[in-house]
Amino acid sequence: MRSSLLPVASAVALLAGTVSAQAASYAIDPAHTYVSFEISHFGTSTNRGRFDKKEGSIEFDRAGKSGKVDIVVDTTSINTGFAAFNKHLQSADLFDAEKFPTMKFAASKFSFNGDKVTEVAGNLTLLGKTSPLTLKATNFNCYDSPMLKREVCGGDFEAMLDRTQFGMNYGIDWGFPKNVRLVVQVEAVKQ
Repeated sequence: MRSSLLPVASAVALLAGTVSAQAASYAIDPAHTYVSFEISHFGTSTNRGRFDKKEGSIEFDRAGKSGKVDIVVDTTSINTGFAAFNKHLQSADLFDAEKFPTMKFAASKFSFNGDKVTEVAGNLTLLGKTSPLTLKATNFNCYDSPMLKREVCGGDFEAMLDRTQFGMNYGIDWGFPKNVRLVVQVEAVKQ
């Protein structure tokens, strides 16, 4: 009986190798990738900012409905359009960018509707702490870039995160919300 299972096991291993071989590597296009955040300011207006420096890679297999994401964001590159606010956000009160110059999103669980990604689940590491984070797709597409002559995949993703999970508690006692809306626009070029 063992000898009859050997060909089956070999076929399964070969098939698994074939499936994983279909995953393609993509590099984040920094000109079309933005990581932004929004948080209410005393229920009156919305503070917004973005991080200007980011890099990363994606492995994506549309047929196999799988993928991997590794994105690193430079927290020293925070940009709200107001230098004094940028400096405060980079301080130890909030992002503590001197001590923690990067945050990272790593994911290996993709959900699909047909061939469209609907969400990516992984972990966000911020201020030295790691917590689960699921980015929901509000838009997703792959296209052949006429300029790059390569496939580009990407979309718009968002999530609400509780900043206190990472120890970012500044202003909570004054009524600042703990929930922050994270918005990620990403495009990645097939390598």
